This record gives sequence, structure tokens and C-alpha cells, in this order.
Amino acid sequence: MSEQLVITLSREFGSAGHEIAERIAKDLGIKFYDRSMLDEIAGQMDVNIEVLEKYDEKPRNRILSRRVGKYSNSMEEILAETQFDFIREKAESGESFVIVGRCSETVLQDVEGMISIFVNGDRECKVKRVMEKYGLSREDAFKKMERHDFKRRRYHNRHSEHKWGDSRFYDICINSSPLGVSGTVKVLEHYIEERKSVRPQ
Repeated sequence: MSEQLVITLSREFGSAGHEIAERIAKDLGIKFYDRSMLDEIAGQMDVNIEVLEKYDEKPRNRILSRRVGKYSNSMEEILAETQFDFIREKAESGESFVIVGRCSETVLQDVEGMISIFVNGDRECKVKRVMEKYGLSREDAFKKMERHDFKRRRYHNRHSEHKWGDSRFYDICINSSPLGVSGTVKVLEHYIEERKSVRPQ
């Protein structure tokens, strides 16, 4: 692919957004980044991967954390900034990729031609998917879904100037429930192709 293509995808828990993003990256033949980027970051920071996973996409502890200017003692904040730098470096290198979460639509908002996607879903469909994937009861699946979305919202709103899931700040928002994973991938890939065709020459 001659021109850089950067796609960010945020999602509600249970919407299959991660699977959709992975499918798009595979179909387009470009890199896919999710929490697996922590492996590379762990090597750069010379820390154990389990340490980073503990703080990944987590809001800072307001009681224990302190910030002086741009410096923070919060591991959550340090990891977030490190990931943001990692994402920026990948974009600045000219690499094409799909990335899931991590406020990427905000971090990469100045990248020309960046396409930002938000995937949501009907509550009942999301609960059913979580039940099947994790072997949970309906009640526990709903609690897990609510807990994850609460954490994502807090994390995003901490590091972004706009609210998580606000359709005004994404290029396209789509409900994955009516079409399922394959249908949603097809719609999004069509949108991506149309966006590529109207790029300024």
C-alpha cells in the first residue's frame, strides 16, 4: 500500500470491536495494535510485562498519585503517556496500522487521513456475547460489561478532550448487533475504501 492508512477503533465491551478491528487489519494487510504493544514497551522500559498489564488502560489512583507540571508518580499515567508516544512514533514512521482503544483517535488526531471508528451494540447482544465468551451468568456478564465500560470511559475522558463514545468526535459510529461481526467488517471496509478514494491528490 503506497499511502499510509491509520485506523483507530474504540468500542463498548461486548460489541466485538476488538475482533472487528483485527479482521479489518488482516483483510487490509496492515499492522494491528492492541494491548500486545505492551510487549514492545516492556522491553523499552526494561520491566516485566505483567507489571504493565496491571496498569493498562486504567485510570490513575487519585489518592496515591501526584503530578508536578508534566511529571507524575502514577504508574497508570506513566504507562498511558508511554503508549501515546509509542502510537505517535508508529504514525510518524509512515506505518499503516489499525489500533484498538488507548485514546488513539485523540492521540493521532493530527495524522492526515486518519479514520476513527466507534463500535457499540445492543445491550442484550453484548450481554449474550460476554456470557458465551467468559462462561458467565447473565447477571455476572452484565456486571462485567458495565465495569469494563466504566473503566474505559474514565480512562478515555481523563486523557482526551472529548467524551468517550460521543459520535461527534468519530468519523463513523456503528452498532455491530444488527449485522454481526462479518457484516460490520464489510460495512466498515467499504467506508474505508470510500475514504481512501476521496483523499486529496
